Amino acid sequence: MVFVEILRLIVVLIGALVGLAVGSGFHTASARVLGAGVGVLVGYVAGGIAGRLVDRGVRQADRSLVDIPAPELLAGAFLGSLGFLVGVVLCVPLFIFFRRDYDYPIVAGIGWVIGALGLKLGMTNGRRLAEAARITRKLNPFQEAPEGSVLVDTSAAMDRAFLVLGRAGLLGREILLPEPVADELRTLSDSPDPVSSRRARRALHAIDAVREAGITVSVVGGDFPQTAMTEEKVLQLATKLGVRLYTCSTEVARKQASMDVPIIDLRSLVADLSPDHVPGERLTVDLLKPGRQGRQAVGYLPDGDMVVVNDADHLIGHDGVEVVVLSTRPTAQGLLVFARVVPDPESDDETVSLGSR
Repeated sequence: MVFVEILRLIVVLIGALVGLAVGSGFHTASARVLGAGVGVLVGYVAGGIAGRLVDRGVRQADRSLVDIPAPELLAGAFLGSLGFLVGVVLCVPLFIFFRRDYDYPIVAGIGWVIGALGLKLGMTNGRRLAEAARITRKLNPFQEAPEGSVLVDTSAAMDRAFLVLGRAGLLGREILLPEPVADELRTLSDSPDPVSSRRARRALHAIDAVREAGITVSVVGGDFPQTAMTEEKVLQLATKLGVRLYTCSTEVARKQASMDVPIIDLRSLVADLSPDHVPGERLTVDLLKPGRQGRQAVGYLPDGDMVVVNDADHLIGHDGVEVVVLSTRPTAQGLLVFARVVPDPESDDETVSLGSR
């Protein structure tokens, strides 16, 4: 609200000075007062509308200062100041060609808007600058990690589920990316192996996408043995920080029993969330009514999911019809299962024998 009120005040001053300048053309004191009054009223309304619109466009994500690393603050302050100066420079022609009293509040308003935009751009690019310069946020190994934070290893960052769950905020309020993992992803992105290179680049893009969604992703370091593998370093860091570790590595997940921190396998999690019925599975269903399309019959599973069976309108009213799943589709009412009737072996044999005759 402070940003909106300051911008409104600047617009009110502009309106007052413009109205005063217009009223001066009538060479009467009452005209000047009237012009200034109308300018104040118009500026107050227009300033409030403009302030809220600009504030909504500039402030894409509301993050507390505590969660902002120092490189982001420095980059934001630098680009914010630079943006304000650019706004002032852009308004130099006003002083040269017009020389009006309202030039100064116009310059202040433009400089304020461009400066705020520069502040946001600086804070956003400050994260990438921190990673490129290897400026990481070092957490004290003997200090607890931020509340609600989780740790991810290389296998989890390279999995498709990381982008979906992370961008939705389901992995936690803050994602901790170990420094060895960040280094390994950069190395793999330049690998001659096209598969590893493509997956690593996708992981780096996913990290940027999660950040743009407003989730804090911090690169954290620690003192690790030079001979230790990346997985060992990640496990040591998870133990010291006392946070959950997300992984897609079977070897890491197998060590859960001997670890003091919970290890969550993303692939197992996604598998548990996948549809209950896979294509080719056989089900038994009671067909109750016709479907929307011709020759379709509809039944329901015990858990309430609807089953649409093709070419089964002649079996409406029959119980215990055996069907085979063709595909599934999630809907707002639950899972929709498409199936076909399992052929009766006896009827097939009879058809074959009749055909042979």
